[in-house]
Amino acid sequence: MIFQYIHQLITQALATQLIEPEDEIYARNQVLWLLQLQEYKETGVASGKGLDIPDLLEKIVGYACEQGIIEDIFDEKEVLASKIMNCFMARPSRVNQVFYEKYNQAPHEATQYFYELSKNSNYIQMKRIRQNIEYKTATEYGDLDITINLSKPEKDPKSIAMERAVQKTDYPNCLLCIENEGYAGRIGHPARSNHRMIRVDLVGENWYLQYSPYVYYNEHCIVLSETHTDMKISPATFARLLSFVEKFPHYFLGSNADIPIVGGSILSHEHYQGGNYSFAMAKADEDWTFTIGNFPEVECAVVKWPMSVIRLRSGNVEALVDAGAHILATWKNYSDETVGIFAKTGAVPHNTITPIARKNGDLFELDLVLRNNRTNKKHPLGIFHPHSDVHHIKKENIGLIEVMGLAVLPARLKVELEEVERFILGRADAQVADYHLEWAKELKASYQAVINEANVEAIVRKEVGKKFLRVLEDAGVFKRDEEGAAGFLRFIKSL
Repeated sequence: MIFQYIHQLITQALATQLIEPEDEIYARNQVLWLLQLQEYKETGVASGKGLDIPDLLEKIVGYACEQGIIEDIFDEKEVLASKIMNCFMARPSRVNQVFYEKYNQAPHEATQYFYELSKNSNYIQMKRIRQNIEYKTATEYGDLDITINLSKPEKDPKSIAMERAVQKTDYPNCLLCIENEGYAGRIGHPARSNHRMIRVDLVGENWYLQYSPYVYYNEHCIVLSETHTDMKISPATFARLLSFVEKFPHYFLGSNADIPIVGGSILSHEHYQGGNYSFAMAKADEDWTFTIGNFPEVECAVVKWPMSVIRLRSGNVEALVDAGAHILATWKNYSDETVGIFAKTGAVPHNTITPIARKNGDLFELDLVLRNNRTNKKHPLGIFHPHSDVHHIKKENIGLIEVMGLAVLPARLKVELEEVERFILGRADAQVADYHLEWAKELKASYQAVINEANVEAIVRKEVGKKFLRVLEDAGVFKRDEEGAAGFLRFIKSL
């Protein structure tokens, strides 16, 4: 049976152009060695016909567990699966060569090649990603994207115990370091044997393009620094983002903020995220326009969005960088106590920016989302952070992806929301989590006259979308009311 699965895997590798016919025997022998097999037996009938690469990998890794080649624990299975797929992967130099050959034809052909390679090699975990619950919610700002993230498997207790016991090492230094390319993995560190990166020059610096293993949107990419340095929002950030979208005009690129609470999950390695997708924020209308005297080439506008966003637009990249730098420098030192904005507490800074760059027709756009990470007794997790009444849906940091209009919600909600639906329908045995109960009662009262089996899921999903909108409104430094609008105008006038 194992030989049939190996044969099928090689057939799929050929079909997806991971290898050429001349590579078949070589690749097969590499897989045999990993499985401690001394010979290969030709099979007349291919078992597992119709299985794709992730399913075949599960069969082969399952065989390895049964034979005692590896332990039946998550990390060891991931390491073996990644090593098997590496048998079909070209070396980084060849991947980069093909990428730039295609880039010289058209940038989108290069990224399409690399994206398909990353999926076919199982580096991007498409089978797991398809488990995510995804839908859109209509709002006055556009359609918000909602994702309940089910793609990252939970580790078994044995894996967790082994991870605690294993000797710590700082190689690779973090999950984003370039040393992850081809790294076999270990207990507590993901397998990356089948991982490849594209070398990209951004304003004379070495940066690396890869895709997220768990993409949240089309061609969700990560662009990371060659060196392990902390996240920092600066004029150089704007220059790099714009340099990237100049090279890849079909992609956007943005950065998480660089301070806790309003930053991303990894602040220790400078990196950006982008892709081939138009979020609601990118399509949002402009509330009003303004000018900054020293930057006549730059069009400026406040975006109609629940968070506080300034959009700069110009055909001149250098002018955009300079205008962005001016706004950043002003904002980092800006306080307005009437709307609760203080630039610093002592020497601790609170203000920063989440920037996003894109090409729109012949012009470049740079969106600057104003952020502040102050806390107080009422809001210990952050004043401009999801407030406690929405924590039952989302309490994690609001990073770049959420800022643009995509909610990445925890896996627990899949089961919890099903119980909320059952409660609304009047099921006596519904087991609603305590933190959802008040909300569930409100929904039941509001929809009692119209709720039924056919529409309950859609209603709960719509209400979750409303909660995410509230999350974004909480994160906005200038609220969309009369006081907030006046505060935003005062800041614009200070530029």
